[in-house]
Amino acid sequence: MLKRLLPLAAATFAVGTDSYVIAGLLPSIAADLEVSTPAAGQLVTVFALTMALSAPVMGALTSALNRRSALLIALAVFVMGNVVTALGTSYEVVMAARIVTAVGAGIINAAASSTAAAIAPPERRGRALAFVLGGLTLATALGLPLGTLIGRTDWHITLWAVAGIGLLAAVGIAVGLPRVTLPAASLPDRLRPLNQSRVLALLAVTSLAFLGTYTLYTYISPTLRDATSGNESLLTLILLAWGVGILAGNIAAGRLVDRHDSARVLTGALTLATLALALTPLATRALASTLVWAVVWGVTVGVIVVPQQHRLISLSPAAAPVLLGLNSSALYIGIALGGGFGGLAQEWLGLAPAELGLVAAGVTALTLLWHLGTTRRSTAPAPTTPEPTSANSEKSEA
Repeated sequence: MLKRLLPLAAATFAVGTDSYVIAGLLPSIAADLEVSTPAAGQLVTVFALTMALSAPVMGALTSALNRRSALLIALAVFVMGNVVTALGTSYEVVMAARIVTAVGAGIINAAASSTAAAIAPPERRGRALAFVLGGLTLATALGLPLGTLIGRTDWHITLWAVAGIGLLAAVGIAVGLPRVTLPAASLPDRLRPLNQSRVLALLAVTSLAFLGTYTLYTYISPTLRDATSGNESLLTLILLAWGVGILAGNIAAGRLVDRHDSARVLTGALTLATLALALTPLATRALASTLVWAVVWGVTVGVIVVPQQHRLISLSPAAAPVLLGLNSSALYIGIALGGGFGGLAQEWLGLAPAELGLVAAGVTALTLLWHLGTTRRSTAPAPTTPEPTSANSEKSEA
């Protein structure tokens, strides 16, 4: 199974690096494109919003394809968008290129996750999802700090590197992934689960959790200015610590949800995240405390997605591709809102970047309360989608 999951993780690593790396380069991008840092932060917002809105539409358009073909098409669009971004010299061109890139990226995460869920036995589904999502978390552990380090001289170079990663992922999928066919779902089929209150409640948790995270994370570079004194090598070190925390949290989450109730796993992660974010203004004053804070916060972020995906799949295994696609959209809606919210908080309320941690903690606390409320509600009827035409929906080619 590892041979099949590895190229899927490589694809999510490419998307994760692209999604996260811009935040570490915001000051350089803002200076080069002659815009403010909050304006540059909207590159993150628009990228995430495009992913969220395009994912259901593009997922429906590609649902009749086997997952290998869908992933290769998505990666081609993703690579092309990053090439144009790397060549961009104006804010407008870079913004347009980020939109194109996001359209491709929006297909990749859901397709990779649904494929992993299809080829893994039920008792190992949590670990399979965690492994594929490990590409995203490895991107924060390695891709983000390395991308930031590479971009110290020219942020365009980082985008060229991301395009190269996407190309390597495409080669890996073409060579290593068998043909996996899942039930086709039209756009109405993909949106139908939104009529289910239980699904909406779970998706709201995902959106709110990442709204809180990205209210602060989008502006992580200026937030850490006191701890780094403007030293980009120290910034890279802190981002590496954060990424290692996410990777550890992701690995732990896969094992935890296979052994314990997913809702309880998420409760613990959200509680710890609220505390870590509330301590941001104090913890980020010195390098040593910032490193500890980054690891702890990273662990909580790394845990969140796996139990959410596991809970959604448990509602209706046959609807897994649709539900995971909606969860991916919900995640990026939260990222988009977080980037926009953080920018507005700085411009309208005059908050310092580190003070965004308090705002993020408030949002995460509300997320925890919402999550606790939803776990006490009676479970709504499971969403329905077209059933597989055969008992085994996976078909492999040599």
